[in-house]
Amino acid sequence: MLSRRLVELFRWVDPGPASSHLVSDLSGWWRDPEVLATVGPALAGLFPAARPTVVISPEVTGLLLGPLVAVAAGAGFLPAYKDGGERRRVGPMRWAGTPPDYRGRQLRVGVDARRLGPGDRVLLADDWVATGAQLDALRRLVEDSGAEFVGTAALVATCPAPVAERLRLRALLTGEQLPEG
Repeated sequence: MLSRRLVELFRWVDPGPASSHLVSDLSGWWRDPEVLATVGPALAGLFPAARPTVVISPEVTGLLLGPLVAVAAGAGFLPAYKDGGERRRVGPMRWAGTPPDYRGRQLRVGVDARRLGPGDRVLLADDWVATGAQLDALRRLVEDSGAEFVGTAALVATCPAPVAERLRLRALLTGEQLPEG
């Protein structure tokens, strides 16, 4: 069972004296061939009737996870980038600002505006939803583009219930299921 395997491979790590908290180490998930083979279908399976045309995931780990979900859902993939370097400006971008995230940062996330519009049915996918800040911005971006937002699939959800409801979030694990950090 995938959920059990995710728990077995999960670790908290201490990033050092400059940090006030432990950090999740998901690298065991990506190293495991069983997880790689089953995570896309498992997340797509959280929305069996959604029929998305595109899966959108925020960088960095979303660039790995999103295509796995898209293939399993029979959809395309559209990466969402954080505002930054010129290398990401591949065409006209559609941007949305985030509310503060778990670190208190406010960012802008964006997608290639040519690749999203009316007629699209969008499933968001991410590894961990703590505040939902980036996903909230992406949800607004999807709706502002005229596309239909169908929901959010995640590996782990630790966000408050109102955030989960707003994002139509379904997850494979909750924070309570992971080892204590």
